[in-house]
Amino acid sequence: MTVDYVVVGQGICGTFLSWNLLKQGKTVLVIDESKPFTSSKIASGVINPVTGRRIVRTWKIEDILPFAESAYQQLETELNTSLIRHCNVVDFHSTLQMRDAFEERIAEGETYLKHHDESNWKPYLNFIYGVGEVDPTLLIDLNILLSKWRKKLCEQNCLLDEQFDNSVLHVFPDHVTYQHITASKIIFCDGVNSYNNPYFSLLPFAPNKGEALIVDIPGLPRTNILKQGISIVPWQDDLFWVGSSFQWAFNDDKPSEGFRIKTEQSLRFWLRLPYKVVDHLAAVRPATIERRPFVGLHPQQNSVGIFNGMGTKGCSLAPYFAHEFADHLVNGKSLTPEVDVQRFRRILSQLPQ
Repeated sequence: MTVDYVVVGQGICGTFLSWNLLKQGKTVLVIDESKPFTSSKIASGVINPVTGRRIVRTWKIEDILPFAESAYQQLETELNTSLIRHCNVVDFHSTLQMRDAFEERIAEGETYLKHHDESNWKPYLNFIYGVGEVDPTLLIDLNILLSKWRKKLCEQNCLLDEQFDNSVLHVFPDHVTYQHITASKIIFCDGVNSYNNPYFSLLPFAPNKGEALIVDIPGLPRTNILKQGISIVPWQDDLFWVGSSFQWAFNDDKPSEGFRIKTEQSLRFWLRLPYKVVDHLAAVRPATIERRPFVGLHPQQNSVGIFNGMGTKGCSLAPYFAHEFADHLVNGKSLTPEVDVQRFRRILSQLPQ
């Protein structure tokens, strides 16, 4: 079997890269072992234009937000499904300092922030320091996207459902072989597995563990994403996603009792409604020290590439940079310097040739 590109992994990165390469008229084989829990599958799906305690604009959001919305709309049409909700964040200020920071950013002219009528929420939630709103915010149904795209790949004979085995990959200057497959290039979009990839393991990854509870909260409106330290996000089957954590030191990728206890304490303080925890999810995110993705071809092996390191911003970053990377691969267009893996040329030159 001969294809133009092998894509390893079918999370948010592998999904968007394979989609863009197929749109460019290239042949693609995606290699991905189906697993119930991955960082893409348990992510909330929120695209938020502001971030951090200072509530500053997310990097490149003016370009990335409209591009991402358009990409998801195209996939809605192609997959005949609904993926996007306009679901603004209602920010319940947890301290006076957070309220003052929000008000300061509005005064500075931040157009993504605005005031919000808090009276609508008093029957449902306890809060002290007032409420603001982040507008616009998108909520993406990642599980529908990943499952529908996987089905389409299967229908087009573009998916190999198995665990990738580095030991049977053979890399040559102008192509690679894997089992019975020959491709001009192989691109690793396999999340945390790239930490152990012989070609990219020295990149400055900063893996962190995220956890979330899936909670039934009868009577709570599903019109907005609610945030007060933790976030309450509309999820599937009239349930809510509640989280998330950022654990930089962890022993495994399993749900932890400590997270559940702490999160339920927050819910009991915040909610005026009864709730029931129905599931507890956990996975390790492929974040990076610089908080910028790794995109591009290995400086010493032109037939091996990586598209990874989106961290918590995969929903917004993956559509934009997958398009850019596909254009780079097919048409030779330049990559954004801040994401181009060539910035680590010296480090990567130490890896196996």
